[in-house]
Amino acid sequence: MENINNVTEFLLLGLSQNKKIKSLCFLLFLFCYIAIWMGSFLIINSITCSQLIDQPMYFFLNHLALSELCYTSTVMPKLLTDLLEERNRIFYTSCMAQLFALHLFGGIEIFILTVMAYDRYVAICKPLHYTVIMSRRKCYVLVFACCTGAFLHSFVQSLLTMNLPFCGPNEIDHYFCDVYPLLKLACTDTYSVGILVVANSGMMGLVNFVVLMLSYFLILYTVRVYPAKSRSKALSTCSSHITVVVLFFVPIMYIYIRPAATFPEDKVFALFYTIIVPMFNPLIYTLRNLEMKTAMRKVWCQNPLFT
Repeated sequence: MENINNVTEFLLLGLSQNKKIKSLCFLLFLFCYIAIWMGSFLIINSITCSQLIDQPMYFFLNHLALSELCYTSTVMPKLLTDLLEERNRIFYTSCMAQLFALHLFGGIEIFILTVMAYDRYVAICKPLHYTVIMSRRKCYVLVFACCTGAFLHSFVQSLLTMNLPFCGPNEIDHYFCDVYPLLKLACTDTYSVGILVVANSGMMGLVNFVVLMLSYFLILYTVRVYPAKSRSKALSTCSSHITVVVLFFVPIMYIYIRPAATFPEDKVFALFYTIIVPMFNPLIYTLRNLEMKTAMRKVWCQNPLFT
């Protein structure tokens, strides 16, 4: 079928059309975005300016914070602008670019979370071989693999969407451009494309979630025989990671694991993995981590601006 595209722009319906609700959401999300920037900057600066960068877990955490910052920045600036305007327009090319960037950085975050679980598994279950298995070269290879896998995922996702014909209507019932809302607007049968999207996004989320949960199950099984102090430290680290995983993956799987369809509550679930989790990640990874708190005190107390 020839790809006929008469649509040059889309209208984002956003979270609400009520002006008071939009003003309240603007203030709330502006606070969240500032918190995400401050938290991510705090993590990146504290790790890169301390010896923590030499440890694989913090090496990956540094990349996680950077990917989250890029991830939220593909959505938040446009969302904040739209909350102040009457008509929320986005050009077709900008919509496709947002879709690609969102799945690229989201994919990187998913893969890095999985790599971090693998790192904790090796550290706790195979401590004698940890330095050999998680060498610096291996860490760079894993990060490169995460970026490559995320690029392939995003490329396929974008290719499937860009080949769809759009001939009207052009209203997207969401606050950003995503695959399922766009499939709903396509003027052709999208059943096969929807199956491919589930196989791409849905299965990627599900497989990584299962691997993550299996890793943490093996970790918890291993630490049961550890001394109380060591067990407490391992449990503290794992519980932080599991909290992030559940808050991030459950909404993603709810949206992408089902057949292509859109529901009003999808926008609420999307808030978890685009705004809420990235905002709470810095708190989870810093306030519950003694090494991070120690590094932050050293880095920031030595900064001339704070002395």
